[in-house]
Amino acid sequence: MNIPEVELPRVVVIGSGFAGLRFCKKINGTKYQVVLLDKNNYHTFQPLLYQVASSGLEPDSIVYPIRKIFKGKKNFYFRMAETTEIDTENQTIHTSIGSLTYDKLVLATGATSNFFGMQNIEKYAMPMKSLSEALDLRSLIIQNFEEALNTNDLKERERLMNFVIVGAGATGVEVAGALAELKAQVLPQDYPDLDIRRMQIHILEAGPKVLGNMSAHASRKSEKYLKDRDINIWLNTMVKDYDGKTVTCNSQNFETNTLVWAAGISGQSPKGLNVEKSRAQRLITNEFNQVKGLDNVYAIGDIAQIDAEATPNGHPMLASVAEQQGGFLGQNFNRLVQGKELKPFVYNDKGTMATIGRNKAVVDLSFIKFGGFIGWLTWMFVHLMLLVDFRSRLVVFINWAWSYVFYDKGTRIIMRKVGRPETEDRRPKSGDRSPE
Repeated sequence: MNIPEVELPRVVVIGSGFAGLRFCKKINGTKYQVVLLDKNNYHTFQPLLYQVASSGLEPDSIVYPIRKIFKGKKNFYFRMAETTEIDTENQTIHTSIGSLTYDKLVLATGATSNFFGMQNIEKYAMPMKSLSEALDLRSLIIQNFEEALNTNDLKERERLMNFVIVGAGATGVEVAGALAELKAQVLPQDYPDLDIRRMQIHILEAGPKVLGNMSAHASRKSEKYLKDRDINIWLNTMVKDYDGKTVTCNSQNFETNTLVWAAGISGQSPKGLNVEKSRAQRLITNEFNQVKGLDNVYAIGDIAQIDAEATPNGHPMLASVAEQQGGFLGQNFNRLVQGKELKPFVYNDKGTMATIGRNKAVVDLSFIKFGGFIGWLTWMFVHLMLLVDFRSRLVVFINWAWSYVFYDKGTRIIMRKVGRPETEDRRPKSGDRSPE
């Protein structure tokens, strides 16, 4: 890898998601040599992936080059590589471009879609955890309407114009809202010779309510907003199988060529870590983010689950948690080199929010809960401020303003043709998956 050997302790970080990025920003580069590894050379702002998938934003609006982020940082090195295995006994990392030893290892590899062992779902459904997956979904959505124009089979046309989203969490709700905006404002103009009113959007949720991790107020509000947009909500509905055309559930079946999977995620960690993991495949750590059973190995973000009485199931797999853990661990490393005592991580819950489209969002803060237009403005402001740089904020704001004023989404192009379910496996190749 051509990483120079210096007297400073070497810290290797795997993953450039929210946790890994914040850690590298916070750690003192004059006291450590920091090596960041990621299979991509960019950071992805995942909360807005659904807008790329629904033609609202171009991909370069929500990604940022890693090398530019850390330009000028002392003793920092980035290598684009995929980690294949970790040898904790010899403190060595094996990657696609070679091996590297470490003094301390920080795992920030994030999470991937959890298909709960259902192979057909994994094969045919459309997940949305990486930029490539979002682009695939965007292409498929537009592809469906192009094909619907050319078929005389009414059942096939309805199947092409039906969209089923599994999971009524923030991602599922936001995807449904974005599709509803396309249906109401954009597609009737793009396809005047199609009866877009026949397009159906279904949300399937195994639990008893929408946005189950938010307040009852947010759940009720979001359900109302979704129904106002003619989105069908099916609660207590568990998906059992999908063959690329028919979604089989415990109560009824749904015909669709597009199944969007937003039902769950699980931690993804490199091979070689023979340690305790949670049911969601998260690495169990102590309150200092040290992986239990391993020396000099730490885990932060979605891959980590702190073993504490206050959080028996770990912290939620959110960007805010990942950022706080990354920044806190960086500060702890700075304390360590100064001979100071480490501090335990305590999550500062600043609230959660979700948008259901134009003028509608729900916001849960510790001191107030609200929704509607004010909630939507709050959601937009927070997400703009969380983007990495001013250019990204400006580009996203201009896109949002244009869409709001002119009822238009300007990126309705098929970038990559997605295979039809009956002829091609839709699963992305392993190299397409990106951490966090």
